[in-house]
Amino acid sequence: QVQVVESGGGLVQPGGSLRLSCAASGFRLDYYAIGWFRQAPGKEREGIAISKSDGTTYYKDSVKGRFTISRVNANNTGSLQMNSLKSEDTAVYYCAFSSLGVANVDDYWDYWGQGTQVTVSS
Repeated sequence: QVQVVESGGGLVQPGGSLRLSCAASGFRLDYYAIGWFRQAPGKEREGIAISKSDGTTYYKDSVKGRFTISRVNANNTGSLQMNSLKSEDTAVYYCAFSSLGVANVDDYWDYWGQGTQVTVSS
């Protein structure tokens, strides 16, 4: 049985940092892509970072240089370190996994976390 559990969201001031984590069970992470997506109120969901099984990464321009995606295959976990947060980063954040190890944002993502709220406000 596949389970995906996210943690780490919360309220942070502009300029602050948060680290989101995602723990998966029921499949081996080694061959999967890990993606982080977010959805702000009234907006469409967008993919912001991907860690691919070949070791490459993708970042949406709006988070490039501020967010860092990482993975520990042995622990079946993924993380998203978010620095220099801005109010426009406020959204519900989701981690996802794709059996297409080199998946892009618009490819199919097999498993999703429950989402965690990130609010950036003073």
